[in-house]
Amino acid sequence: MYPQVVLHPHKEKAIERQHPWIFSGAIKSTSRNIEDGEIVSVVNYKNEVLGVGHFQNGSISIRILSFSDVSIDQSFFNQRIKNAFELRQKLNLTHNTETNIYRLVHAEGDGLPGLVIDVFDNHAVVQCHSIGMHKANELIVNALKNCFNDTLKSVYDKSAETLPKEYGQNIQNSYLYKREDINESIVIAKEYGNSFEIDFVNGQKTGFFIDQRENRKLLAEFSKDKKVLNTFCYSGGFSVYALNSGASVVHSLDSSKKAIELVENNLKLNANYKGEHKSIVADAVPFMKELPEVYDIIVLDPPAFAKHKSAKHNAIQAYKRLNQRAIEQIKSGGIIFTFSCSQLITKDMFFSTVMAAAIETKRNVRVLHQLHQPADHPVNIYHPESEYLKGLVIQVD
Repeated sequence: MYPQVVLHPHKEKAIERQHPWIFSGAIKSTSRNIEDGEIVSVVNYKNEVLGVGHFQNGSISIRILSFSDVSIDQSFFNQRIKNAFELRQKLNLTHNTETNIYRLVHAEGDGLPGLVIDVFDNHAVVQCHSIGMHKANELIVNALKNCFNDTLKSVYDKSAETLPKEYGQNIQNSYLYKREDINESIVIAKEYGNSFEIDFVNGQKTGFFIDQRENRKLLAEFSKDKKVLNTFCYSGGFSVYALNSGASVVHSLDSSKKAIELVENNLKLNANYKGEHKSIVADAVPFMKELPEVYDIIVLDPPAFAKHKSAKHNAIQAYKRLNQRAIEQIKSGGIIFTFSCSQLITKDMFFSTVMAAAIETKRNVRVLHQLHQPADHPVNIYHPESEYLKGLVIQVD
């Protein structure tokens, strides 16, 4: 049914363990020239079909969609997205008036490698990381309509920045579907009752960092009457939670003036807080050398310091310096929420890096919580790479 990709002998072991990536070095031959984005059948040296997936030239040559010989058609996408939707129903996310921000599809975690779909008050934002998935946009939209029925407000494709450069430069982010009665391009959505302005057209990623939802909720439990510094704050998610939970002072810091404007907009949506707020435009790394205030809580949520293997060592050193500065300066008994979203930095690596930072300070540090991504960002047990967010809540005496 599809062009065949033949693997070298003994290179089928990973796919037999249901790992969904096939690397270029595992490929022996192809039945014909295959274009990026085509669906292929993967076979072993005995000509036995091992699965079907999207082909793309590069290190990861095939992303497996199914480990059996099936058609990748509308029925396939309907079922996979329905399965993802039903999980979010069980998580009380699909019809929740207090939390209508969630991830509907988390790539390999939901059996759709190369595809991320985030939902903001029934506006779906699609982000494709593979050419094959982007070419399936029509099937994806139809599957979303099938799940949401009349409640689906729009579907926006935000893939230009996440696709390979040569392909991505020829496409434009755009609406794939918009209900006739929908006019707004900026959405006001909620997370545990906290309101946020979501600009999925102009914002980073899909418009909001949903993966920190449960960690923001945890921060709220520590925030009453506390003085909080939220570094790398972007749109101020942690800041809003802290203020709405009774923090006495919250300082939001980001190097981007545009990010700080988002913080200010979100604070206007949550105007009933009584604490004091201050926005700071500054680079967090030099800012942390000598803090101008003594804080009860510091949030360290930097962007991915390591996007490639070559950057891993430098990233570890950057995490160490950042955490060491926070541990050195925080108030006795203070709490630090510290994170890494670098996929290449494992949980053990991150823990060891924070421990090394603590050793340098010679202060007593206790781990209160080990944090990760929420359940709407599920981890495929056969693909541990789909777990990327890790964090610690530490108390410094």
